[in-house]
Amino acid sequence: MKVIASSLRKGNVVEMDGKLYAVLKAENFHPGKGTPTTSVDMRRISDGVKVAERWRTTEMVEKATVDEREYDFLYSDGEGFHFMEPESYEQITVSADVVGEDDVFLSEGIKVYLKTFEGVCIALELPQKVTVEITETEPVVKGQTASSSYKPAICSNGVRVMVPPHIGAGTRIVINTEDRSYVERARD
Repeated sequence: MKVIASSLRKGNVVEMDGKLYAVLKAENFHPGKGTPTTSVDMRRISDGVKVAERWRTTEMVEKATVDEREYDFLYSDGEGFHFMEPESYEQITVSADVVGEDDVFLSEGIKVYLKTFEGVCIALELPQKVTVEITETEPVVKGQTASSSYKPAICSNGVRVMVPPHIGAGTRIVINTEDRSYVERARD
């Protein structure tokens, strides 16, 4: 099915020249003058070659039809990352190059969407937000204004994130998995 280029997101699968590509990163640029464009970094599924493509935001792109289902993360080992489909209890192993840097967000029981093509997992889509605990952060500097200053913090999964000054170690926060940014303090 055809979609406009600006709607592409990480984890989507695009078909170009008869080959499938998994979207790794998609950014929309809106310059003051000229045509807005969408810049997309993709990985060719057949051989793993990375490709960068740029389209006008209104251009139509062929989004491939792949099987997309929700899976629960079980564990990871030398073979890869193991997921289970909750309805049929069918298990699938996903290679480390498909998971990429998103492995830090995989905790036991997290629900992710796996896109499979002919029985092979080609892309993984995380929930947009995950809750993590802060393990380490810098102390607040007296006199900093709370509105604009953020301080670096390290989460329990190893992700570095900038947080407001009132967030301390042991606090649970919600972070955006797409750009690894602080969203809010967890409500639990």
